[in-house]
Amino acid sequence: MKQHTMKEVRVMLADKYSVVRAGLLRTLEQHHNITVIGEVSSGEQAYQEFTNWQPDILIMNIALPNMSGLETLRRILTKHSKAQVIMFSMDENITLAAQSLTIGALAYLAMSEDQHNLIDAIAHAAEGQNFLTSQVAQKIALQSTTGQESIVQTLTSREFEIFRLIVEGAAIENVAQLLKISQKTVANYQTILKHKLGIHSPIELVRLAIKHGIIESCN
Repeated sequence: MKQHTMKEVRVMLADKYSVVRAGLLRTLEQHHNITVIGEVSSGEQAYQEFTNWQPDILIMNIALPNMSGLETLRRILTKHSKAQVIMFSMDENITLAAQSLTIGALAYLAMSEDQHNLIDAIAHAAEGQNFLTSQVAQKIALQSTTGQESIVQTLTSREFEIFRLIVEGAAIENVAQLLKISQKTVANYQTILKHKLGIHSPIELVRLAIKHGIIESCN
């Protein structure tokens, strides 16, 4: 899609760090038909302000404090089914990319890639079209054809979010508070996760999360 054919779009940015938002803003300001109407630094703010600002496109980091970008995406799409959201991460992560698309994001970007991809993603999202770079699309396709079942292929978006919080060290009561569900429900999800993933101990959960790039190894 050529950039000059892009219609006027109003964009909202969501990232924990002001320096990252500033970098995105500089890139977008170079295009007269893109207007950044607001910035937020957390998932909670993104969810609240999306309704207030009604942007054409939300550009959101997967890694947000407390309520992650994936959970924020799920909540926004539950309330605004036609929301157009572009998800990004600082490094390419195929597991998170596939999970984003499964939940309903129109595009996923790794910010380590060419910044022109962001403009292409906005142009596609503005028309309600999906966008992936050929590199990411190829890796997702390869992952799905190797016969190696991934976390993305077995977990629902809610299960994935609880999995992520648990392996990051959140206690049951904290998970319940963040996701606004009961502690009993979280405990039930823990049991489901162990059965689905064939996991029997917390350390196995962590190892699986490291393998799929959900958390980083301490080594």
